[in-house]
Amino acid sequence: MSQNENQPETAPQAQDATASPAPPQPLADRVENRSQRPSSDAFRAFMGSQWAPASQELPDADASAPHAARRRAAVSARFPGERVVVPAGRLKVRSNDTDYRFRAHSAFAHLTGLGVDHEPDAVLVLEPTDEGAGDDGSNHEATLYFRPLAGRDSEQFYADPRSGEFWIGPRPTLAQMRARTGMRTAGLEELEVAVTKNAGAVEFGGLRIRLLRGSDLDMEALVDTSRINTGVDLESSDALDGELSEFCSELRLVKDEWEVEQLRGSVAATIAGFEDVVRALPRAIGHRRGERVVEGAFFARAREEGNDLGYDTIAAAGNNATILHWITNDGQVSDGDLLLLDAGVEADSLYTADITRTLPVNGAFTPVQRRVYQAVLDAADAAFAIVRPGIRFRDVHAEAMRVLVERLDDWGLLPVSPEVALSEQGQHHRRWMPHGTSHHLGLDVHDCAQAKRELYLDGVLEPGMVFTIEPGLYFKAEDLAVPEEYRGMGVRIEDDILVTADGAENLSAALPRTPEEVEAWMARLQG
Repeated sequence: MSQNENQPETAPQAQDATASPAPPQPLADRVENRSQRPSSDAFRAFMGSQWAPASQELPDADASAPHAARRRAAVSARFPGERVVVPAGRLKVRSNDTDYRFRAHSAFAHLTGLGVDHEPDAVLVLEPTDEGAGDDGSNHEATLYFRPLAGRDSEQFYADPRSGEFWIGPRPTLAQMRARTGMRTAGLEELEVAVTKNAGAVEFGGLRIRLLRGSDLDMEALVDTSRINTGVDLESSDALDGELSEFCSELRLVKDEWEVEQLRGSVAATIAGFEDVVRALPRAIGHRRGERVVEGAFFARAREEGNDLGYDTIAAAGNNATILHWITNDGQVSDGDLLLLDAGVEADSLYTADITRTLPVNGAFTPVQRRVYQAVLDAADAAFAIVRPGIRFRDVHAEAMRVLVERLDDWGLLPVSPEVALSEQGQHHRRWMPHGTSHHLGLDVHDCAQAKRELYLDGVLEPGMVFTIEPGLYFKAEDLAVPEEYRGMGVRIEDDILVTADGAENLSAALPRTPEEVEAWMARLQG
């Protein structure tokens, strides 16, 4: 029965010709048209009454808190006498009035120890003190500004779909967040004054602000407006802000023991996700979008055991595996293909794994597939074998390239000698291996990306560094420079490597790597 069925008919009411037309509804208000929320005083009064009090129990300190405090102390030592502002970032609209799941900026997560606490708009402010008079003898006092739990007698409690407890669940109080992080806390209503007070040109007695840019346009507008109003040069300030981003990135080059444990957990969950994919392969073979079956199997594990994917999954079968960042994942998975799966689970702490395996879809490598796979594995093993403190980061890539050039030469694919190919003037082998062999790994899948070249690419390895080793060979179906038997095949093997005091540990070694291990592993999982 429809809503109006069997209702008595009523005559249409005559419109009062003298009545003033209703004012047009502002665009900003129209997004709420669907909610049909009552606005009567009686509704407001009733909604604000008869709720049990929110818990005021204080939690234990987060395990990450002492590590985050040491990181803030390092920032304090680098920027004495300056106010340091690190925003978490803001919600990003996905469509109309729905947002993407929030993820804080990695520097904010690193310096606060907060992972998936979903604190959009939060800002960490390090306020300068006299030398040594700050937190734990540092030069700054840290305050976390965020939107705390709204009272259940407030309209925000039930009316704000972005921050109200009725919509998104409970939020911590200021006291609870302070107990967790060990930092001072304050509400967002105090933030503008905290960021801009006494700011200005240093030569005229003002206080310099260092802002971590790239995550909060409103905060950037606030700081830049303050700079303009106080005679601070914007161009030079941008350069100073860049130094903060650079330092926060370099601060993550060496992981502490807590970070390493987070990465171990991410790797374990990722390995479980790869097992799920192998079990799903028979269904993927018969599906018109088999790559989506693969992607979905891994994503379910990422959400079950972690926060999310660390990055968009590459589930590339056949010739799609020669597309380095193939994330469309709408292709078929065919018997006889290789499947290149590049995926990582992001933990609740926001640390992510990054692992790649190339699997024979039907469980058995063909001779040519095995030949290419073994060459890539040999390159990965050779690169891993030289990892130890004291070598340069770029040496890992060079060693992997040396092995791949030897194999390509053995197969007669190089148009020049191995010596010429490896020279700066040659590099012919890069046609089939165009990316770098390694990148740092942590809060970002490509971690520490703003670090100076001399500390990253030309940097010397230290214990605690974590990075990938991921050589590959990619022979596109349309590549006429190779025999037909190689075409349409991409192979990459990627592992997550921890530099130790006397060498290295492969954090992802539990995931089968040799052709024989891969085949036996797939057979076992598929029964």
